[in-house]
Amino acid sequence: MKIGELSRATGTNIETIRYYERIGLLPAPGRTAANYRSYGDAHRARLAFVRHSRDLGFTIEEIRSLLDLSDDPTRECDEADRIATRHLEQVEEKIAQLTLLRDELARIIGRCRGGIAADCRVIEALGDHSHCESAHI
Repeated sequence: MKIGELSRATGTNIETIRYYERIGLLPAPGRTAANYRSYGDAHRARLAFVRHSRDLGFTIEEIRSLLDLSDDPTRECDEADRIATRHLEQVEEKIAQLTLLRDELARIIGRCRGGIAADCRVIEALGDHSHCESAHI
């Protein structure tokens, strides 16, 4: 299939496909007699793996490591487990940070009593971190 077909089949932007080729996540495809890229099912499957991994928030380097493991099916999967576990820990840290951020924003907004900007509690809190109750940074 041509790059446009692969793009449609996987929901991946053409420039993203080219980028993944440049950085080695997707192997370079063969070329047709007219010099068009020619992708096969293996390209589609690998691109689907990369896309799903990106959707789950894995970094390019984490995906590269996971693909290396996938390319050698006889290897132990401990490294994949370590990568996924580390990523989950990072996601949980972000959730905790976002929860603090949400709570602080709700508190700041709850202090708003309308009126003019000079008396605005939201602007006051944004201008002086000491008005915050948590270390949400």
